[in-house]
Amino acid sequence: MDVALSSAGVAIAVFALSCSLMLAAEPQTAEKKQLKLSPDSNNTTWPQAQTKTPPTIAVYKSVKNDGTAMFSDRQPLNRPFQVMRFDCFACDPRSTVNWHTVPLYTRPFDQFIAKAADEHQLDPALIRAVIHAESSFRPSAVSRKGAVGLMQLMPNTARQLGISDASAPEHNIAAGSRYLAQLLKQHNGELPLALAAYNAGSSNVRRYNGIPPFAETQAYVERVAILHKRYQRAG
Repeated sequence: MDVALSSAGVAIAVFALSCSLMLAAEPQTAEKKQLKLSPDSNNTTWPQAQTKTPPTIAVYKSVKNDGTAMFSDRQPLNRPFQVMRFDCFACDPRSTVNWHTVPLYTRPFDQFIAKAADEHQLDPALIRAVIHAESSFRPSAVSRKGAVGLMQLMPNTARQLGISDASAPEHNIAAGSRYLAQLLKQHNGELPLALAAYNAGSSNVRRYNGIPPFAETQAYVERVAILHKRYQRAG
């Protein structure tokens, strides 16, 4: 699906295309009450997840030579593009991605990650795993909830961390890493709890005295752990 618009129709186009994609992605049969965490997790179900999980949506923006903006649900092959909407890569409990074999991003933003890891005493492999889980290394990713950039920072969180442009990779990684380090300290170094707080908020971790019983959060924590180990092995 490709749509060509003048700049005056950009906002309407993004909204309309997002809505059409959401409708197209709705399952045609009733969702099972128990959902598998991932293709590689045997007999792992989350009885709490009885509501529909919104489908992952990507909307790609590119510009033709004549200046016409193009919006599509398919990644452009022959011109630069921006990802306008991209929901948390590792959060959908129904994801068919094999987290043990999905290709890793071992090189992108290496200097920014190394700097943030050193400053906040974090494992670089952990930062890389969170980036992979959040945005699949797409700097321009913006979620339906408004989370921005590589580490998907909410605008309010970014402001609290002193970041004015959360879409800039260097700033986003610095702020996201600082936030992750704060959560680790807050939860006494327990990584699963820190990751759960990164996904669902510290208030929910406190409320449930552990990882909240949300299918999205349960999936997220396990998948980041898998990616973390893989990035450690990859060096």
